[in-house]
Amino acid sequence: MSEPVKPDDLDAVIHERVRLAIVAALAVSPQLSFNELKSMLELTDGNLSAHARTLDEAGYLVVEKSFQGRRPYTSMRLTPKGRRAFDRYLKTLRQIVDRGNPAAEDSS
Repeated sequence: MSEPVKPDDLDAVIHERVRLAIVAALAVSPQLSFNELKSMLELTDGNLSAHARTLDEAGYLVVEKSFQGRRPYTSMRLTPKGRRAFDRYLKTLRQIVDRGNPAAEDSS
């Protein structure tokens, strides 16, 4: 039997529900605008900004600010480090789920 999976094995930066939603959305899109994410996840400007800052400081997210015409435009995308962290997070969750599923043990 392999090593037990501990709660600390889950990445605390990603595990917070809003950050998990942001990372999951960006994992399937190469890039999303601030407004797209805000609308998709039904967040306020301040809430999205605060969580994006945490992900940016962890090196998981790149926030790019530019202009489209005369209007400010903010986009976000996962970094390679962020994508690896999300992949590890999903792998850890899969290990937890598989441990609770006797059929998964039998197929190993």
